[in-house]
Amino acid sequence: MLTVKRTDSENLDFIYLVKHLDADLAERDGSEHAFYAQFNKIDKIRCVVLVYEEEKPIGCGAIKEYQPGIMEVKRMYTLPGHRGKGIASRVLNELERWSAELGYATCILETGKKQPEAIALYKKNGYQIIPNYGQYAEIEDSICFEKRVITHR
Repeated sequence: MLTVKRTDSENLDFIYLVKHLDADLAERDGSEHAFYAQFNKIDKIRCVVLVYEEEKPIGCGAIKEYQPGIMEVKRMYTLPGHRGKGIASRVLNELERWSAELGYATCILETGKKQPEAIALYKKNGYQIIPNYGQYAEIEDSICFEKRVITHR
C-alpha cells in the first residue's frame, strides 16, 4: 500500500532519498554536476512530499517559492526499483495541490536534457516547455517547464 506524506527537508527519509538522487545526477551530469548542485540545497525547503510503500520511502519531491505566485518544483526522485508505477506523478500532483492551497498559481521547474524520463513525466502531467529561467537561462543542457495550478481565484 502506498501512502503520501507532507513534511519538510529535515525529514530523514527525504535526506536519504536526496542522497540517492544526487548520486544519480552526478553520474548523468558528469563535469556539469557541480554547477547544478549549487541550486539543489535542501536546508531551506519547507514543503516536501514523500511516498512510502509499506513504511519504506520510495519517492520524493519538494516545492519552494521562486517568486510571488510561482512555486519551483525541486528534488523529484523515485528509487529505481519503483519507477514506471506512477510514483513520481503522485508526488508531482501532491506538490501541485499544496502549491495551489498556499495560493500559488504556477509551478515551474528545470530538468536536464540528459533526463528523458523526467522530461516525459512533466509533459505527461501537463507541463509546457518555457524559456529557461533564472540561473538556467544560458544553460544549453537545461530544459524548463511550467504549469498553471490555479486556473481562477
